[in-house]
Amino acid sequence: MNFDLKALGLSAAAAEKCDLLVLLVPNGFQPAQDALSVLVAHAFKCGDFETKAGKHLQLYLAPAVSARRVVLVGVGDGSSRAVQQAVQAVGTAFRQPQVKRAVVCLAQGVSAESAAAAVQAVAEASYVYTTTKPKAEARVLNRVVIGVDQVEKAREAFAQGVGLVQGIELAREWGNRPANHATPNFLAQAAKALGRQPRIQCKIHGPADVARLGMGAFMAVAQGSEEPLRLIELRYSGADKAQAPVVLVGKGITFDTGGISIKPAAEMDEMKFDMCGAASVLGVFRALAELQPSVNVVGLIPACENMPDGRAVKPGDVVTSMSGQTIEVLNTDAEGRLVLCDALTYAARFKPAAVVDIATLTGACVIALGGVRSGLFANDDALAAALSAAGERALDPCWRMPLDEDYAEGLKSNFADMGNVAGRAGGSITAAKFLQKFVGDFPWAHLDIAGTAWKGGAAKGATGRPVGLLVNYLLGFEKAAAPALRGAAERSATGAKAGTARRKTGSTAA
Repeated sequence: MNFDLKALGLSAAAAEKCDLLVLLVPNGFQPAQDALSVLVAHAFKCGDFETKAGKHLQLYLAPAVSARRVVLVGVGDGSSRAVQQAVQAVGTAFRQPQVKRAVVCLAQGVSAESAAAAVQAVAEASYVYTTTKPKAEARVLNRVVIGVDQVEKAREAFAQGVGLVQGIELAREWGNRPANHATPNFLAQAAKALGRQPRIQCKIHGPADVARLGMGAFMAVAQGSEEPLRLIELRYSGADKAQAPVVLVGKGITFDTGGISIKPAAEMDEMKFDMCGAASVLGVFRALAELQPSVNVVGLIPACENMPDGRAVKPGDVVTSMSGQTIEVLNTDAEGRLVLCDALTYAARFKPAAVVDIATLTGACVIALGGVRSGLFANDDALAAALSAAGERALDPCWRMPLDEDYAEGLKSNFADMGNVAGRAGGSITAAKFLQKFVGDFPWAHLDIAGTAWKGGAAKGATGRPVGLLVNYLLGFEKAAAPALRGAAERSATGAKAGTARRKTGSTAA
């Protein structure tokens, strides 16, 4: 879908030829004499419309308005959150088969930053899964104009929104794919396709490579499946090599039966979503290809199935991780932490500025936070604060959870360095404590997205979260890193000049 940013006052918006015109009306709106203002004024007077976020009124063939359909939508204070709520409230309007071109006009008093929220909300409302559905059901809407008062003020936010949509929709599409269309090898092919984008490189490690690395925990999960595992390694090089990368690790269990500790049959089909952490990493790299920020990023995806055949790992088996630590596998359905722990050990070789793993890890996190906020665990306060702030900006929020050492008590084992589970109490926290045992000295955060990566019921499908949070974090990291890198470059240049001067004078350092 194509998005355009355009300077549109209300008179110009009324003249736009389109199938749908959505006018976002904030608190304190002052009607003028143009056709749209007259419509809003009459709706106010008759009590048919108010500016509370999400309140709306639909009109057809309105006088002196070129659009066939007009929807007046309240956006309250005009914030990004209010714009998101407003567009979601009229989402079905964007999915009508007659709507191919739409205009979303941000009326007076709506912030320029809300342009990004409008882009993302329209994309979310009009998204249609297509991989295994008839082409006749593909998205009809193909062009959306975002109208604002001042284009220059909104341009950066708009561009960011468009780039995010590319990443979020890729993550949603891969998350929604059934497991036979999203095997580890299929994920690897998707990563290779991203490797053809500017500044992105891709490397795929097969079973023999993973065995040489000593990733015993990862291999143990994969050994019950006919589908060979893949360790996917993506690199985005947007900054100088001197800048340490941020490493993103996405859980890539392409289908999770639970293994020998098999899951109940009801809703097991939703376990195709167990690779949404991996899908979010793919989505982030797609957004990076669009936005081209000055930051270095590494993406790691340990991808495999968790199946219960005769070779599958058994409860009570002890496996040796890449770190050398041994693990008693008390529950084979706690497999995500087994593939992640080896990937976290591998991440250390990149000497990262920070490591963030993303995983649909625990049902306990769904009980704790529902589907509103992702669970955030971190060993570094600055990293936790940056991720939390990024989530708020992206309307993709998270909530920091504790990592007290007392929670690790339940992981003790009589037969290995640790068990892979610690009982039901505090399950999301003990899972995070398990992962922490494989983190070195670098800043690390774990995002448990079990409650936010997909929706069930009638709205069943992947959400694309937390691509927005992660991309916003990386853009913030770029801004924070730039001054430090400039300072390092200046110091390096000064040192080089001083060295040249010493060589010319024959002096030596004491």
